Amino acid sequence: MNRKGDKSLIVGLDVGTSKVVALVGEYSPDSPIEVIGIGSHVAHGLKRGVVVDIESTVNSIQRAVEEAELMAGCEIRSVYASISGSHVQCRNSPGIVPIRDGEVSYADMERVLEAAKAVAIPSDQKILHAIPQEYIVDNSQEGIRHPVGMSGVRLEVRAHLIVGAQSAAANIGKCINRCGLQVDDLVLSSIASSAATLTSDEKELGVVLVDIGAGTTDMAVFVQGAIRHSASLPIAGDQVTNDIAHLLRTPTPHAEEIKVRYACALAQLATAEESIQVPSVGDRPPRRLARQALAEAVQNRYEEIFEMVQAELRRSGFEELVRAGLVLTGGAARMEGVAELAEEMLHMPVRVGIPQYVQGLGEVVGNPVHATGVGLLLWGAQVEHPRRPVLPVGRVGSWWSRVRNWARGEF
Repeated sequence: MNRKGDKSLIVGLDVGTSKVVALVGEYSPDSPIEVIGIGSHVAHGLKRGVVVDIESTVNSIQRAVEEAELMAGCEIRSVYASISGSHVQCRNSPGIVPIRDGEVSYADMERVLEAAKAVAIPSDQKILHAIPQEYIVDNSQEGIRHPVGMSGVRLEVRAHLIVGAQSAAANIGKCINRCGLQVDDLVLSSIASSAATLTSDEKELGVVLVDIGAGTTDMAVFVQGAIRHSASLPIAGDQVTNDIAHLLRTPTPHAEEIKVRYACALAQLATAEESIQVPSVGDRPPRRLARQALAEAVQNRYEEIFEMVQAELRRSGFEELVRAGLVLTGGAARMEGVAELAEEMLHMPVRVGIPQYVQGLGEVVGNPVHATGVGLLLWGAQVEHPRRPVLPVGRVGSWWSRVRNWARGEF
């Protein structure tokens, strides 16, 4: 843990395909996190969330961290980092153990979660998260969330396991370590984003989070307060940029700038009279293009993204249970018309999710680009100072000991 004076500092490192962002949060156990520093640098060493160039990634992380240190006036020693990519898979797994003393204890909860993790996975993969969905005592009392203190002889858990490639996790960790930093935890991007943008009512009613980044579109489905399905789709904002570059015959950096300034995901929102200036390749003079033509090209790609989201949601079996609808976040969710197009295609309520539960820098709070970074801050604060007996999204192992310590301190 980093410290500044009497308060603790928590650092979230969002390692994305297009950029690396470091957020510094200052907090005490009874106060909300205040974001006091941000550093951002273009990422050159990642492709679809996976490290493909160690040196470039190390440089990007170093620059982002140094910028955040300068703004926050502190030295960063450890970070909670994000991980994503199409190598990430999920499965729901049960675990069963006998209750040792006739009453459920935290030790029983730890053992039953370990039992749920005892599944066969390929040797080149590792379990990133094991998240309890519900507990069952003696096969009769179902839907239990906090079983400690309940009487019984057998405890069962239904857990959500998130599995990722060993090499992908190791390479991110290696890049961070080479910057002289310790990795406190690797957190799946969609899990972090959901912590920052979703409300407890939405999770209870049923909601799907869709985080559209540059290289991947990450999904997390919550029903009855617990995560039920997660996935990472290999299509996102970079494909939109490539489509614009191909359509307009303009360099990729110019295409990205045009996307941010002029693109629209719903063609009917752009009038035929509007036009934009397009830089040409080489010494050729710039050209003008109807903004509606640009919007049509962009809409086609977003329709493909939402078709894949819908197909994944149907495959999960939870499509009819997400009654609160869909929450969009990530950099590609800021574009005009994205929420309207999603509502039109998926036939459910859609809103753009912005980071909540923190205060401080205006450029971070209220900007969907920083949903993952803010979620990492919330995750880290909850792990280091748990405020409830059971975390909404937990990492296995070390945090159970913290929970037990918390319980001893309370009682």
